[in-house]
Amino acid sequence: MPRYVVLSTLTSEGRKTVREKPERIREVNEELKDLGVKVLEQYALLGPYDFVNIVEAPSNEAVVKASVRLGSRGTVQMMSLPAIPIDEFIATVRD
Repeated sequence: MPRYVVLSTLTSEGRKTVREKPERIREVNEELKDLGVKVLEQYALLGPYDFVNIVEAPSNEAVVKASVRLGSRGTVQMMSLPAIPIDEFIATVRD
């Protein structure tokens, strides 16, 4: 199944939510699962992004749907990047 790197930044409302209820992060992961997007790895970051997630999804459309749904709440801004396994990348470049 395709994998994606999702970089996210909390808005001021999102920071307030995480401060008051940090377990909300895991609840959102469950919501993503219901949309067909499975969080494989998740890290909090220091710097311009607050989190990086490695996710698995059946299609770009599933990732777009999840991004729009979460982003419409006003608590997070996300950037999703398709991730190509290195062996597939090398095979593509060789052709």
